[in-house]
Amino acid sequence: MTGPCVLGIDSGGSGVRVGVARVGQSSGGSAEKPLTWSSPTPAAVGERGIDAAGLLARVLPAAHELVREAGAGRVDAVCVGATGMASLGDDLRATLPDALTDAFGVHRLALAADAVTAYAGALGQRPGAVVAAGTGMIALGALPGGRGAQAHPGGWRRADGWGHLLGDCGGGAWIGRAGLEAAMRAYDGREGGSRPLLDRAEALFGPAAQLPGALYTRQDRPAVLASFAPEVGRLAGADPVAHGILRDAARHIAQAAEAVCPRVASPEVALTGGLFRMGAPLLDPLRTELSTRLPAARLTEAPGDPLDGALCVAAALATHDLRLPRDAALLTVVDTTT
Repeated sequence: MTGPCVLGIDSGGSGVRVGVARVGQSSGGSAEKPLTWSSPTPAAVGERGIDAAGLLARVLPAAHELVREAGAGRVDAVCVGATGMASLGDDLRATLPDALTDAFGVHRLALAADAVTAYAGALGQRPGAVVAAGTGMIALGALPGGRGAQAHPGGWRRADGWGHLLGDCGGGAWIGRAGLEAAMRAYDGREGGSRPLLDRAEALFGPAAQLPGALYTRQDRPAVLASFAPEVGRLAGADPVAHGILRDAARHIAQAAEAVCPRVASPEVALTGGLFRMGAPLLDPLRTELSTRLPAARLTEAPGDPLDGALCVAAALATHDLRLPRDAALLTVVDTTT
């Protein structure tokens, strides 16, 4: 890899990743893969939200090494995608532009919510909707604007992504919580319970009566709840309660996709995130729901993940062709060359 490059940073709930790619490479057509680095430790969150200094201390050495390894003459643009950018990104927005300019001499920088980089990794800059589902669930739709630095008449539409207490309906934590509720119903002898789910819950977490005390004190409750979602998937073929939970999850996911999908002919809807690795127990009812709610839509597999999306956004910035809509919370751009 030689010549100018772009830098992508993905700060997610399961860790931090950095990628370097040649300009134009991240469109998906190149056989040459980006150079990447990853850490399983997520960025810390402090009083000002996501800790920018801590994130920089980890990613800058890795990014410099990747740029050196790539033999790149310069870094033309950077995109940072972060979980919580919309609500916890004040420190990132205040710190990263100057820090990355000082580190790489870069003058084009995008700061994006991870839902935006997930969108770009799945659909690039095409209009459509992306559902990103893992522990949580968010749907994001876009009608990108025309070409040129100032042509952005399109906009974003968001549904859910409000966290496990207020939403994330159909996501991993939602499925896991519903499965554990059915287990506790079976333990009590109430209607709607599932003995198979109770057995799996006790095998994983211990006696059912002790589950509230073990769960409610955890700071990582969403992740603990989501860890039970695969058990619901495994039992869905034989247990009608587990099957019903996934059918309800599919309905919630399809409702979110319907809410954000742009009203264009034959829009694309892409699914991305670890939850969909559950496979047929979730995907079959989801396809049925989507075919009813969005009959003209084309369901596509996401070819790239949020790091690929960050590189896609950076490449579009480098070539002055970023058509994804600007948004104060979801996608902000700093360009000191104009």
